[in-house]
Amino acid sequence: MKLRIKGNSVRLRLTKTDVATIARSGYLEEMTDFGPSKLIYALASKPDVLEMNAHFNANKLEIQVPESMVTGWPENDIVGFEANMPLPDGSSLYLLIEKDFACLDHTNEDQRDNYENPNKAC
Repeated sequence: MKLRIKGNSVRLRLTKTDVATIARSGYLEEMTDFGPSKLIYALASKPDVLEMNAHFNANKLEIQVPESMVTGWPENDIVGFEANMPLPDGSSLYLLIEKDFACLDHTNEDQRDNYENPNKAC
Protein backbone atom coordinates (compact mmCIF):
# COMPACT_ATOMS: atom_id res chain seq x y z
CA MET A 1 0.00 0.00 0.00
CA LYS A 2 1.38 3.37 -1.01
CA LEU A 3 0.49 6.62 0.69
CA ARG A 4 0.47 9.97 -1.07
CA ILE A 5 -0.38 13.19 0.73
CA LYS A 6 -0.59 16.52 -1.05
CA GLY A 7 -2.31 19.50 0.48
CA ASN A 8 -5.72 18.44 1.70
CA SER A 9 -5.76 15.14 -0.13
CA VAL A 10 -4.78 11.62 0.89
CA ARG A 11 -4.41 8.81 -1.62
CA LEU A 12 -3.78 5.12 -1.06
CA ARG A 13 -2.74 2.84 -3.93
CA LEU A 14 -3.14 -0.87 -3.30
CA THR A 15 -1.53 -3.89 -4.93
CA LYS A 16 -3.48 -7.06 -5.73
CA THR A 17 -2.36 -8.56 -2.42
CA ASP A 18 -3.44 -5.43 -0.53
CA VAL A 19 -6.89 -5.46 -2.14
CA ALA A 20 -7.31 -9.16 -1.31
CA THR A 21 -6.21 -8.53 2.29
CA ILE A 22 -8.60 -5.64 2.92
CA ALA A 23 -11.48 -7.59 1.37
CA ARG A 24 -10.69 -10.70 3.43
CA SER A 25 -9.60 -9.36 6.82
CA GLY A 26 -10.96 -5.81 6.82
CA TYR A 27 -7.63 -4.26 7.82
CA LEU A 28 -4.38 -3.27 6.15
CA GLU A 29 -1.49 -1.40 7.78
CA GLU A 30 1.93 -0.08 6.75
CA MET A 31 4.59 1.77 8.73
CA THR A 32 7.41 4.17 7.89
CA ASP A 33 10.16 4.34 10.51
CA PHE A 34 11.79 7.73 10.98
CA GLY A 35 14.04 6.60 13.84
CA PRO A 36 12.66 8.33 16.92
CA SER A 37 9.09 8.11 15.64
CA LYS A 38 7.01 6.11 13.18
CA LEU A 39 4.22 7.01 10.79
CA ILE A 40 1.56 4.32 10.64
CA TYR A 41 -1.07 4.38 7.94
CA ALA A 42 -3.96 1.97 7.73
CA LEU A 43 -7.08 1.14 5.80
CA ALA A 44 -9.98 -0.40 7.69
CA SER A 45 -13.33 -1.60 6.41
CA LYS A 46 -16.08 -1.68 9.00
CA PRO A 47 -19.74 -2.70 8.83
CA ASP A 48 -20.85 0.28 10.95
CA VAL A 49 -19.04 2.94 8.84
CA LEU A 50 -21.45 4.65 6.46
CA GLU A 51 -19.04 6.98 4.60
CA MET A 52 -15.32 6.99 3.89
CA ASN A 53 -13.49 9.00 6.55
CA ALA A 54 -10.03 9.52 8.00
CA HIS A 55 -8.59 9.93 11.48
CA PHE A 56 -5.09 10.95 12.55
CA ASN A 57 -4.06 10.25 16.13
CA ALA A 58 -0.79 9.25 17.83
CA ASN A 59 1.19 9.14 14.55
CA LYS A 60 -1.41 6.92 12.93
CA LEU A 61 -3.51 7.81 9.90
CA GLU A 62 -6.48 5.48 9.51
CA ILE A 63 -8.87 5.65 6.60
CA GLN A 64 -12.14 3.86 7.21
CA VAL A 65 -14.51 2.66 4.51
CA PRO A 66 -17.86 0.88 4.60
CA GLU A 67 -17.36 -2.87 4.48
CA SER A 68 -19.66 -3.04 1.45
CA MET A 69 -17.13 -1.03 -0.61
CA VAL A 70 -14.42 -3.67 -0.46
CA THR A 71 -16.61 -6.77 -0.56
CA GLY A 72 -15.93 -8.33 -3.97
CA TRP A 73 -13.38 -5.66 -4.87
CA PRO A 74 -10.61 -8.15 -5.82
CA GLU A 75 -12.85 -9.71 -8.48
CA ASN A 76 -14.61 -6.66 -9.92
CA ASP A 77 -13.50 -3.89 -12.28
CA ILE A 78 -13.96 -1.04 -9.81
CA VAL A 79 -10.67 0.90 -9.78
CA GLY A 80 -11.24 2.84 -6.60
CA PHE A 81 -13.30 4.93 -4.25
CA GLU A 82 -13.23 8.62 -3.44
CA ALA A 83 -14.84 10.96 -0.96
CA ASN A 84 -14.66 14.51 0.32
CA MET A 85 -14.68 14.40 4.10
CA PRO A 86 -16.11 17.63 5.54
CA LEU A 87 -13.89 19.38 8.08
CA PRO A 88 -15.03 21.62 10.97
CA ASP A 89 -13.76 24.80 9.28
CA GLY A 90 -15.98 24.23 6.23
CA SER A 91 -13.21 22.85 4.01
CA SER A 92 -12.82 19.17 3.15
CA LEU A 93 -10.24 16.42 3.00
CA TYR A 94 -10.19 14.56 -0.32
CA LEU A 95 -9.75 10.80 0.10
CA LEU A 96 -8.90 8.41 -2.74
CA ILE A 97 -8.30 4.67 -2.51
CA GLU A 98 -7.44 2.88 -5.73
CA LYS A 99 -5.92 -0.21 -7.24
CA ASP A 100 -2.27 0.31 -8.18
CA PHE A 101 -1.57 -0.21 -11.88
CA ALA A 102 1.81 -1.09 -13.34
CA CYS A 103 3.66 1.37 -15.56
CA LEU A 104 1.96 4.51 -14.23
CA ASP A 105 5.25 6.22 -13.58
CA HIS A 106 8.94 5.70 -14.12
CA THR A 107 9.99 3.80 -11.04
CA ASN A 108 12.42 1.04 -10.24
CA GLU A 109 10.14 -0.59 -7.67
CA ASP A 110 8.83 -4.12 -8.10
CA GLN A 111 5.46 -3.87 -9.85
CA ARG A 112 4.71 -7.59 -10.26
CA ASP A 113 1.83 -7.42 -7.75
CA ASN A 114 0.26 -4.36 -9.39
CA TYR A 115 -2.76 -4.53 -11.63
CA GLU A 116 -2.16 -4.68 -15.36
CA ASN A 117 -2.45 -1.25 -16.89
CA PRO A 118 -4.99 -1.45 -19.73
CA ASN A 119 -3.65 1.75 -21.31
CA LYS A 120 0.06 0.97 -21.53
CA ALA A 121 2.45 -1.89 -21.98
CA CYS A 122 5.57 -1.94 -19.81
